[in-house]
Amino acid sequence: MNVEQFRSYCLAKRGVTEEFPFGEGTLVYKVMGKMFALADVNLFESINLKCDPEQAVELREQYPAVIPGYHMNKKHWNTVLMDGSLPDKLVKGWIDHSYTLVVAGLPGKVKGELREL
Repeated sequence: MNVEQFRSYCLAKRGVTEEFPFGEGTLVYKVMGKMFALADVNLFESINLKCDPEQAVELREQYPAVIPGYHMNKKHWNTVLMDGSLPDKLVKGWIDHSYTLVVAGLPGKVKGELREL
């Protein structure tokens, strides 16, 4: 997966915006204003994704390319190294999981707005 494939996959999801709140080098994807994925747009060496805490630990143990979230809450975020060792299908599944976790945590009113988009 390259940066354009990552961008397209994230942007295809309902209610997603692409932003640069941490500077022009850090690409951030939010659903209804809440962050679910981010990456360095220039290097694209890794992506940060939200993850269920128990699953986060399991993924880190199972995949050398998954490490605790860099500059993030390490309980809830993983950094996935985009070194070519992981199939795109697997990474896309983790992006989906991150998106779903964030949507699940949205207030009811905001979930309703998301459904109407």
